[in-house]
Amino acid sequence: MELTGKIIFASEPRSGISNRTGSSWKSQDFVIEWIENNYPRHCSFTVFGEDRLNQFNIQVGQEYTVSFDIDAHEYQGRWFNDIRAWRVMPPQAAPAAAAPAPQAVAPAPQAEVPAPTAPAPEDNPEEDLPF
Repeated sequence: MELTGKIIFASEPRSGISNRTGSSWKSQDFVIEWIENNYPRHCSFTVFGEDRLNQFNIQVGQEYTVSFDIDAHEYQGRWFNDIRAWRVMPPQAAPAAAAPAPQAVAPAPQAEVPAPTAPAPEDNPEEDLPF
């Protein structure tokens, strides 16, 4: 999924050591705001990994296009959504915006095709519908 909007909040980065692998990790949460049908909408997402945090360099107040995955997990009988960004780019650098605009091509003239005519009911004896 993908959203384009302004970053309105950035939490303090969290870090720790993985119990499973013993390697260090770092993550940070952000909130993006976009306008849909004249109403502001908000979405909280997480960027996981110090390399991604450095690469994305997300600044509060700036506009970005955020590509993310949504997954849910269960904890003590309750379900929680996990929204993880895998790409964060300024809108003008987004792949769809970076593609060159297609060249305008004049439409080819079309020959006028006569409309098909339906056979009269008496021409088709099996057709007995009154309408």
